[in-house]
Amino acid sequence: MAITVRLDDQETEALRRRAELEGQSMQEIARQAVRDYIERTSKRELLDRVLDEELPRYADAVERLGQ
Repeated sequence: MAITVRLDDQETEALRRRAELEGQSMQEIARQAVRDYIERTSKRELLDRVLDEELPRYADAVERLGQ
């Protein structure tokens, strides 16, 4: 699937410089950024869900540790 991403002039120039430094295309750099974002936010969502489910179970112990 193809999408269009509109960047302002500064973003475009920064992406172009980064791509040149890494010897990759602007498209590949942008695709990697999307993959990194998805991986990072997926891990955060999983951690939040685990904490929401498990933390109440240990609330008393956590409170005692904080004293």
